[in-house]
Amino acid sequence: MKKYLFLILLVSLFLLSACNNGKTQSLEEFYKDAKIESVEKVIIQDGSTGYSKTIVEQEQIDEFVTLIKGVVFTPQENQEKREGWRYCISLFDGEKEFNFTLNEIDNIYYDSSPDIHPIVDNYYKQLDILEE
Repeated sequence: MKKYLFLILLVSLFLLSACNNGKTQSLEEFYKDAKIESVEKVIIQDGSTGYSKTIVEQEQIDEFVTLIKGVVFTPQENQEKREGWRYCISLFDGEKEFNFTLNEIDNIYYDSSPDIHPIVDNYYKQLDILEE
């Protein structure tokens, strides 16, 4: 009986540790892991208004990707579910797509360094693209 209890405890601990598999890495590492090699289109959606802007001009895409690719994401200790988001970003490489919000990637909550919020907010507001 003790063996089964120990085995159940061991399996439970393994499953708990597997649930939080986030690791500290740059945004570029995240989207490269998702097989995004060349960003061909970017969609930034504003969570407070629901509007989005689609960037298809390569110069603008390169400028935005350069601003955010070096941002480092560190998993937060508190992984409790949250509601809402400020911006959702989608990066496209042909049919491949990588989506994330400014503090959540693949259902893991992160802190960013430098803070990605003002970078995206400033870029979104200065974009000379009509909101959809």
